[in-house]
Amino acid sequence: MQIGVNVPNFGPGTDPATLRRWAQIVEGLGFDLLLVSDHVVITPDVAEQYPAPFYEPFTTLAWLSGITSRVRLGTTVLIVPYRHPLLIARMAANLHQLSGGRLVLGVASGWARQEFEALDVPFERRGRLTDEYLHAVRAAWENEGDYGPGPIPIWVGGNSDAGMRRAVRHGAAWHPLRVTLAWLREALDRLKAIADEEGAAVPALMPRIVLRMTDEPVTGPERRAGEGTIEQIVDDLDQLRAMGVDTVVLDPFDTDPDDTLRPETAWRALAAVAARTTTLTGRQQP
Repeated sequence: MQIGVNVPNFGPGTDPATLRRWAQIVEGLGFDLLLVSDHVVITPDVAEQYPAPFYEPFTTLAWLSGITSRVRLGTTVLIVPYRHPLLIARMAANLHQLSGGRLVLGVASGWARQEFEALDVPFERRGRLTDEYLHAVRAAWENEGDYGPGPIPIWVGGNSDAGMRRAVRHGAAWHPLRVTLAWLREALDRLKAIADEEGAAVPALMPRIVLRMTDEPVTGPERRAGEGTIEQIVDDLDQLRAMGVDTVVLDPFDTDPDDTLRPETAWRALAAVAARTTTLTGRQQP
């Protein structure tokens, strides 16, 4: 099982120097992926959770690809209806080539109604547009020799049945976000049922979980995977591996944008996880 990190590319504490340090720490600790988020217009509904500055993901990852050499780079998640599909195809293909084949394209249909309005994209059609655009992206990669990207992994985000069905229909991995282990186990049964209905293979599972390390155990049915003591976090990762998870992404950002002013807290948690999981994941201790 591989482990990635969702790096905050937004918020009051984020700037180029901090992003550079994030990349150095994620790669230096031996993690397998570095992923960033996507918003284009910081409308009030976006700013409440993910305030400016917000660094555009393709631009940011292209820059980080020159700072790093090994760690894979990706989006969790790119909002597909925000960009013309041929632009997505071109930018993703070029980034994949320039980074030495390291791109993972995580995608979703989006949620910020005001941002859709600002971009003049119909909010009510976001699911249909996502499906249409994903088909167009794949067709561009397959039919245009000058794209030449090679196989770019696609992860479909979203915790709903619609997200699961989209992953199944597009032959992509499923990328649920910030869930409990109990929820995920139940969702896997639904995912298998949807795959059976569609006559397709069950998608690979690539969840993004929180990373919130505490001194005292976190208990109760609402405890999310990745939340609690380092022992609880390591046990969650072990359970995910036993569930057949191929890759898990740790998300050290919870809900407070001011946490981006104190990245050292997240860096300490990542160091603790790295020190405890080299045997679990097969990574070498840096």
